Amino acid sequence: MVFTVKTSTKKHINIPIFIPHLGCPNMCVFCNQRTISGRQEFDISTVEKEIETALATIDTEHSYVEIAFFGGSFTGIDRSLMVDLLKIANRFINDGRVHSVRCSTRPDYIDEEILSILEKYCVKTIELGIQSTSDGVLLASKRGHTSLDTEKACRMIVDSGFNLVGQMMVGLPSATLDDELKTAEFICKMGATGARVYPTVVFNDSELKYMCENRAYSPLTVEEAVDRTKEVMKVFILHGVDIIRVGLCSSDNLVSDDTYYAGPNHVAIRELCEGEIYFDSIISALDNKNVDFNKKTLLIRVPRGEVSKVCGHNKRNKTKIKEKYGISRIAFEECDMPKYHISVDILDKE
Repeated sequence: MVFTVKTSTKKHINIPIFIPHLGCPNMCVFCNQRTISGRQEFDISTVEKEIETALATIDTEHSYVEIAFFGGSFTGIDRSLMVDLLKIANRFINDGRVHSVRCSTRPDYIDEEILSILEKYCVKTIELGIQSTSDGVLLASKRGHTSLDTEKACRMIVDSGFNLVGQMMVGLPSATLDDELKTAEFICKMGATGARVYPTVVFNDSELKYMCENRAYSPLTVEEAVDRTKEVMKVFILHGVDIIRVGLCSSDNLVSDDTYYAGPNHVAIRELCEGEIYFDSIISALDNKNVDFNKKTLLIRVPRGEVSKVCGHNKRNKTKIKEKYGISRIAFEECDMPKYHISVDILDKE
């Protein structure tokens, strides 16, 4: 499977190689990496073929292609295995079909030696599983490191010239919205170029499931997750940090009865959050207008391709706006404007 993300020039394509829970002695309460990656074992002999298969579907001339080692703590796996994987990736870089490498890891698996190896083998981006900067939340989640470890790792990564992507979670044990906003602010402050936001989902065979059964943890509903995640997203939008992903990748193994137990694993959770962000912006703009809205037409100018999100899930944004202000009609005009920006005008005609 190839995941595509948008960049300002060439289309950026990641070829993900999943390394399930190798190199990590911890078992965070939310973790079941073998479930998340959909694999129980890892066979390095399949990696080259997996990359070749993905490349056969990619227009490499017009794409920026990265091999991405995801799923486990890449810098914590056996050193010889890590180097062997990097060497495989570099063969594709050397023949010009791949441009760089990215990997995901933990804050406590970053040091100068590791960074020097990653630099040698063309790693450009390090995705750091920050999850939270609250020591209380980290302890309750059994992360096995502190916020100080996270800050140190972020500084080393950025100071060494790598792109930093911060991964964080919403709805962890004992976490509040304030904790999550502080985590997002921290990621921005550390100089991250991107972020991934994951509302906490409870999997079978995780400690979090047993915490749910014992009423020691209550998973967020989809609505609660959207309410909190949208506020976190606003922090990244304000600071110009690219939101690479919201929520887990959709796949059968995540929603099957064998793997999924509880929590906001909604296939369109990002779109729900974006709809709410647009709704908040529209309400703010209308509340700043000192006019009579009754039986008027509301013209909303929106970024191209964003009308459905502005309307909201099942057009609920349109419905709520009409009911709140007595507006009879809502019209849209697509414009060349940045994503998440809107402007409004009130027209006298119905």
